[in-house]
Amino acid sequence: MAITTATDQNYDAEVIQASREVPVLVDFWAPWCGPCRLLSPLVDEAAEEFSGKLKVCKYNCDESQAAAAELGIRSIPTVIVYKDGKPASTRIGAMNKSELTEWLDSLI
Repeated sequence: MAITTATDQNYDAEVIQASREVPVLVDFWAPWCGPCRLLSPLVDEAAEEFSGKLKVCKYNCDESQAAAAELGIRSIPTVIVYKDGKPASTRIGAMNKSELTEWLDSLI
């Protein structure tokens, strides 16, 4: 499954509205963030592994800031899974593959 780039302009449609159909994972990241760069390939793998069961979006906090500010995100990486139009679960900081997979399994 392709990864969608979430921006302030499309956040409502790609994340909030889409999560009414299927859970949506949003990875809040920035290119200069070391832990974000470690987590990114794992998020990419999760997009493949959970294809059809989970939509994956990446939100670049350097290019867009309104949604991150509205959510009170102060540390990146922050990963939020949305269900039914609302944040269902949040993880802050890097995690390994098994932590990410187990967390997602518990939410789907």
